[in-house]
Amino acid sequence: MRFEGTRNYVATDDLKVAVNAAVLLRRPLLIKGEPGTGKTVLAHEIAQSLGAPLIEWNVKSTTKAQQGLYEYDAVARLRDGQLGDSRVHDIANYIRRGKLWEAFTAPQLPVLLIDEIDKADIEFPNDLLQELDRMSFDVYETQERVTAAERPIVVITSNNEKELPDAFLRRCFFHYIKFPDRATMAAIIDVHFPGIQRTLIAKAMEVFYEVREVPGLKKKPSTSELLDWLKLLLNEAMPLDVLQNRDPTKAIPPLHGALLKNEQDIMLFEKLAFMARRGA
Repeated sequence: MRFEGTRNYVATDDLKVAVNAAVLLRRPLLIKGEPGTGKTVLAHEIAQSLGAPLIEWNVKSTTKAQQGLYEYDAVARLRDGQLGDSRVHDIANYIRRGKLWEAFTAPQLPVLLIDEIDKADIEFPNDLLQELDRMSFDVYETQERVTAAERPIVVITSNNEKELPDAFLRRCFFHYIKFPDRATMAAIIDVHFPGIQRTLIAKAMEVFYEVREVPGLKKKPSTSELLDWLKLLLNEAMPLDVLQNRDPTKAIPPLHGALLKNEQDIMLFEKLAFMARRGA
């Protein structure tokens, strides 16, 4: 099994090497990078490329590691006991399988996505160390041990909101998705907008990268935001000369709401426009 990218996903050579190394070693692939650089989509494309089912575990701030294994619904069992339901005699009826259990027992080798692991509590990765290492865990209520017949392909994404423990990092194959250079970005745009006018791409990318390079920008626009912006430009039939002949005293690009996502950055561009007008 080798990942070579897909028709809908432009993978750089170093990303292909990282994915294939993690698949060969069966180590969890830890992917970091700016938001919007395709970390989550990568797991979908790996599954599609390898013909494997995808199991997604979307981590939130309240997510606990135990939920990935299983949960015991004691409340439901108590309620059924009060109602005289015969199911209450088999505790297995109240065990809810988590995403790791699904991945360990899947009939076909799956890709397991643990998405945005850094959103959870700092102990979350530590609590998964043994299960990801041994690919097994115990269900104490039923005295059952769940063991993976074959190690699933695990993709873990992080936006770097929290530092991950060293012990966890040692068990992963790490790759940082660099922000796409202009050539890679042009290839990504071509996948999403085949046949789009090359002059429009060139000018839109020029504006986009200029925005990203503005000092003091709180949130730099990402790849997904560039694609949204291009879609709006095409939908609004924005004349090309609006981009080509931008007034320096109007620093904010047209339809800027697709690129700038907070008031501080908008105010920064308004300030730059004001300074340009004073210097004119």
